[in-house]
Amino acid sequence: MVDTATTLTGQYGLNTASAALSRASISSEKTDVREAAEEFESVFLRTMLQNMFTGLDEGGTWGKGHGSEAWQGMLIEEYAKNISQAGGVGLADSVERQLLQMQESAQ
Repeated sequence: MVDTATTLTGQYGLNTASAALSRASISSEKTDVREAAEEFESVFLRTMLQNMFTGLDEGGTWGKGHGSEAWQGMLIEEYAKNISQAGGVGLADSVERQLLQMQESAQ
């Protein structure tokens, strides 16, 4: 079962990534495009990791309180950032190529 905090965090991440991709699609700076692609990959990884952690039993490492939900969310966000900064899963490269192709087609 997905909790409200996970849903809101996921929606915020999607909105943030969507805004970054929109800015990058009209930007002529290649660094903006790369940053947007990495942000998108980070959001994707965060969503994937949240779904993986949803299946864990409550208690044990995570505890059962509301604080543990916040802590788990922050931990997942850091995992996603670290994976993305370490090269990710290749999604950022594909998104960057696609955005650059879209820019070239529009010109």
